[in-house]
Amino acid sequence: TLDALPKLHADDQKIGAWIDATFGGVRALTRAILRDFFRFAFDGSGGDNFFDAGSCIDGRLTSAWNWCSQLPEKPFYIVFTLAGFTSFDGSLGGS
Repeated sequence: TLDALPKLHADDQKIGAWIDATFGGVRALTRAILRDFFRFAFDGSGGDNFFDAGSCIDGRLTSAWNWCSQLPEKPFYIVFTLAGFTSFDGSLGGS
């Protein structure tokens, strides 16, 4: 999705203007997505207790999964869908 942002911005004038107005441009949007991911995807969230969270590695994976499950609630989720994101199955655009 991050790799698709410059093309998405350039190919559609209205989407580009929206990205600029809402996020301050592609670079700022990319930073916002990465900042959110690195801030919350490794914070130990996702497990209700120590046993659910598991070991250090399991806890980080649980946090990353938790971040992914909350993606539709993020302010930048619409950009993921506009870029062709459908799920975390390893492909974009459903292909």
